Amino acid sequence: MEIPGEYTEGYARGRAVDPERAANYVAHTTVGDPLADAMVADLAALDPEESSRLIRLGMHGPEGDGDENALRDAPASVREFFDSIAEPPDWVDLPSFLPGCRMFHRNTRLVLAAMVGGVLVEGFSTNIAKSFFLTGKLRDQGIRRLKQNNRHMLEIFMPWGMDTHNDGWTHSVRVRLVHARIRQLIAKSDEWDVGELGTPISAAHVGFAIAAFSARCLGHLKKLGAKFDEEERRSFMAVWRYSGYLMGVPESILYRDEAEALEIYRIGLVCEPPTSLESIVLASSLINSAPLFAGITEIHERRKLANYIAEISRALIGDELADRFRYPESTTRGILWRFRTLNRIEETMNRLRPKRSRRNINLTTILDVSMFDEGGISYKLPDHVYAEESSQY
Repeated sequence: MEIPGEYTEGYARGRAVDPERAANYVAHTTVGDPLADAMVADLAALDPEESSRLIRLGMHGPEGDGDENALRDAPASVREFFDSIAEPPDWVDLPSFLPGCRMFHRNTRLVLAAMVGGVLVEGFSTNIAKSFFLTGKLRDQGIRRLKQNNRHMLEIFMPWGMDTHNDGWTHSVRVRLVHARIRQLIAKSDEWDVGELGTPISAAHVGFAIAAFSARCLGHLKKLGAKFDEEERRSFMAVWRYSGYLMGVPESILYRDEAEALEIYRIGLVCEPPTSLESIVLASSLINSAPLFAGITEIHERRKLANYIAEISRALIGDELADRFRYPESTTRGILWRFRTLNRIEETMNRLRPKRSRRNINLTTILDVSMFDEGGISYKLPDHVYAEESSQY
């Protein structure tokens, strides 16, 4: 196994904790996504409009185009890629996703809080932050990026959204192709040392992210006062597992259940190098973008909300990681209790005012903070490693 330079010490620590999982995690830091990478390489040689057309045909299938042979003249890599995901794996049970969908929509605002204050910043503690920092996507187009993330979540948790060619399915696959294209652009940029850092947006990092989006999110939701039963818990995990599969996570590092997801997350943190400056910058950018993301632009109110979000985030991720991210010093005592109390008060108000349906409030909330382009979902891919120089995608 070739170990990237930055993972030498982490791998030694990981072997002392769980040798098998540590070896598996570090091995995946040099793995990209062979099928998607090959397809994107072939598409890069085509006109951007033709590339988008072929992706659209593959995303929506013959029913969407009326031509079963629509991809007949496409590069072989394109056909191979879409053939590989045309049928879900045997472990996918779409009806079992419905309880997770109900839980998501019942707790949408809490899910958003858990993602921004907990899951996303925890994800930036890994070296995936270096890929995102290099592209500048979060710095230059942070609000759009966050809204795209939310659109992805909304679609995968719509009933039957993960059925083949439906919107949750297509958004998951789209993320995979964007990652592949960014991997290609970074590799050509001469700004990435594979021997030192491993593969950009590696299978290890995407597998870690999916474990965080699912299992860590559930833990944060509990802290924030969300209510869900065991069936909903398992269903939530199952939705993210299939989304991760479609996003290109190899089954060799794709969790099977919540316990395994937490272990992947735990061993990943052990194996990752110390928190980098890029991680610190992106975590700060995320926390400070959140008020703009919510439509608050007045500087005093924006700063006040950012500080509150940082306090919530510190309570979720813990003082050790918060200090590594250089969060403002604050006490977490009572902060989550206050958050839960205010949430319960609002729930009571909703019951007393039937027209103010909680379900509608949750749905409106995520619709307001999700990316909906007028022309529909874009199948354009980035065309420059730096977000500020790339066409919008």
